[in-house]
Amino acid sequence: MNSQIERQFQERSKREALRLNKFLSEAGVCSRREADRLIEAGRVTVDGKKAETGMKITPGQEVRVDQKLVKPEEEMIVLAVNKPRGIVCTEEKREPDNIIRFLNYPTRITYAGRLDKDSEGLLLMTNNGDIINKMMRAGNYHEKEYLVTVDKPVTEEFLQHMARGVPILDTVTRPCQVKKEGKKTFRIVLTQGLNRQIRRMCEALGYKVVTLKRVRIMQIRLGDLKPGQYRPLTEQELASLDRMLEHSSNMPERDRKNRERKENRRQKP
Repeated sequence: MNSQIERQFQERSKREALRLNKFLSEAGVCSRREADRLIEAGRVTVDGKKAETGMKITPGQEVRVDQKLVKPEEEMIVLAVNKPRGIVCTEEKREPDNIIRFLNYPTRITYAGRLDKDSEGLLLMTNNGDIINKMMRAGNYHEKEYLVTVDKPVTEEFLQHMARGVPILDTVTRPCQVKKEGKKTFRIVLTQGLNRQIRRMCEALGYKVVTLKRVRIMQIRLGDLKPGQYRPLTEQELASLDRMLEHSSNMPERDRKNRERKENRRQKP
């Protein structure tokens, strides 16, 4: 049985004009960024004419990449993966340990939210770019939970600093939930995903991360998946994901806020 997310995606695709890079992403060809590179390189055509960056297409138009016809994926795929340490979240073919090559999944999928090379745990893989954006945009405040071991005892002062927010990367991290789990272990729940955020937060407070495992994304849990294993999401998980993403934006937070400000100005008498 198809999930409501899948049905909504298919119905929207039938009636809406889409940016070409988004169409290629949702069709399972590549990421939006890589799609832009393909378009700029002249490898994409629409109705037999060379495509242009930023263009939109409507249902019924013929899109080809390197002369190969592109069709939207009929079946939405969402996998829960236990990424091992040493595997890299990238589609770069020159990286021998990239996650795509490691999984060797028969259908083109990509990751929703990176884990760095030295981190492990729950990673979602899908062929639906819209879901990826809605799940991972910081402005949607969706939770990601991690279990972290550091190089020295976790103190109450450390926990309080982590929970309040830590200055890193020219900003201060959002307040978050932090709980001590053992002498050198703590659990942390984030609603943003800055580059190497937890490692940088710990380093700023004089700690070094020894192990870092993501155990939950929103309502989806790692459970007993062993490193390297994956499973499709259950219908119950997909239905819950659908509810949680219903009012989420797939726009970057800055763009969303700019749009909201413009709409508010238009509504003022």
